[in-house]
Amino acid sequence: MKDWFYDLDKREKIFVVSGAVAVFIAIIYAFIWVPIDKSHKSLVTSVATWQRSLAELRPLQGIPAPGGSAATKQRVNTQQTPVVIVDQTLRARGLDRSLKRSQPTTSNGIRVEFENVAFDDLVLWLGDLSGQYAMDVSSGSFSATSQSDVGRINATLTLERVL
Repeated sequence: MKDWFYDLDKREKIFVVSGAVAVFIAIIYAFIWVPIDKSHKSLVTSVATWQRSLAELRPLQGIPAPGGSAATKQRVNTQQTPVVIVDQTLRARGLDRSLKRSQPTTSNGIRVEFENVAFDDLVLWLGDLSGQYAMDVSSGSFSATSQSDVGRINATLTLERVL
């Protein structure tokens, strides 16, 4: 191969060398640069997604974690009836406007129906009931509203007090 190359004319040597350099650059680009660039773009997208997620979670920092110690859990009067508890907490959260119906099921339970309620507010309200009054959802159903309001649902929940 060496003899063949040295036997070429000057122009042929330049052509062969420039072709070899072009092939070398193409191989470097295809097998080294492109995979590195793809993984870099993937990492940039991943970092951006994590940053958005963290920004969305920052407002939740002040909310206490569920299952805290008995000293940190704030239990209010559990002698109140579920009807009174639900009424007070709904008014405190401003969800009483979306309440369609509430009906006691047992001495420690109540069934509530909401129409066109904000899902996020409903979940926060359920967290209040669980954390402060030991009332948990025993069953429930959710459906989309007939209106095209994003984030709003119709819900039917059965709540039971854990004693």
